[in-house]
Amino acid sequence: MLHRLMFGLLAVASLTLVGCALSPQQLSPQPRLIGTLTPVGQGQPVVVRVADGRPSPVLGTRGGLYPETSAISVTGQDILPKLQAQAEAAVRLLGFTPSPNAYNAPQLTLTLAELKYQSPKEGLYVTESDITATFRADVQNSSRRYSGRYGASLNQRFGMAPNQEANTKLISDVLSDALTRTFKDPTIGQMLGQ
Repeated sequence: MLHRLMFGLLAVASLTLVGCALSPQQLSPQPRLIGTLTPVGQGQPVVVRVADGRPSPVLGTRGGLYPETSAISVTGQDILPKLQAQAEAAVRLLGFTPSPNAYNAPQLTLTLAELKYQSPKEGLYVTESDITATFRADVQNSSRRYSGRYGASLNQRFGMAPNQEANTKLISDVLSDALTRTFKDPTIGQMLGQ
């Protein structure tokens, strides 16, 4: 009898520990430009470049009992082509023509400067996360230069630790918000059109 009771307690304890250990997640977010942009160009060529300025593909951890094993990451190889497509779409909406090899054309460089995911360090259960994204836009048109930083953040509370699909959506939303703020800055269009 005592043997069965001990076995039952061990089984419950091991299930509890498994529930608190979170596995790593490699996410593939889908950033999208939200809303409309005011066209200011007349089809002029613009060279559009995208860069990953983050020190690491790891955004942070999902928390839980063993946070060091619950890293969340987004690789540059995954996110850069999507950001390139969205930046070129934004330049088109602004009335310009993305041209990778245009000589003496204005240049726009969009850098993903920061992408972070933070969960509380204390506690066994993940109850919330803070997600932030920051872009830097650098415009060069002959001798004129402009640089701006654009960010978005989200604090999300959970009843239970979010799965990969939920975290992908949250990070996509924050990236989309920061991307949209970048291209809604009227100075970018003005600098490209001068």
